[in-house]
Amino acid sequence: MKVHNQMITLAFISAVLLVASLTSLAQKVRYNYLHGTDFSKYKTYRWVKAKNIEYPSQLVDEQIMRAIDSQLASKGFSRIETAGADLLAIYQAAINQQTRWTAYDSGAGYWGWGGWGGWGGWGGGVMTTTSSTIDIGTLNLDFYDVALKKQVWRGAATKTLDPPKDPAKLQRRIDKAMRKLLKNFPPRRD
Repeated sequence: MKVHNQMITLAFISAVLLVASLTSLAQKVRYNYLHGTDFSKYKTYRWVKAKNIEYPSQLVDEQIMRAIDSQLASKGFSRIETAGADLLAIYQAAINQQTRWTAYDSGAGYWGWGGWGGWGGWGGGVMTTTSSTIDIGTLNLDFYDVALKKQVWRGAATKTLDPPKDPAKLQRRIDKAMRKLLKNFPPRRD
């Protein structure tokens, strides 16, 4: 009976670790906005490039803006190319590297009687730890009220990057990320 309880506990801990590792791969989205702003008055926006900022390649830049344009159009916003827009839209993207540590055992051990005061024990398994460098991408999207000359909304999406070879798949990933990023734009009234 004790061995059975230990196996259930081990299975539970393994499941928790698996879920934790999967959620660490999920995209994280945050946003903030200027409270008290009437977002219903905004109908148009114009893209602006920030000075002294390195943007992704022209192809990826276009894919990002196209995905954001699509989300904003679905919310009733119109993109204009000339002065007179209600909002200025600016995005910035950055890639940082982090070290990921992975530990696993050889599976050569066993649970049995006698170890740890009769609770069973580990015998002979070899624990191996490896490290790898992963790229973490962050995209910040800002909206500025042209008339007020103030930032009114900022969203940030962060995710582990694993760029696919297929451009269509990359576009689907960007579309999904921008859909999630702009889910709460415009924010509900205060």
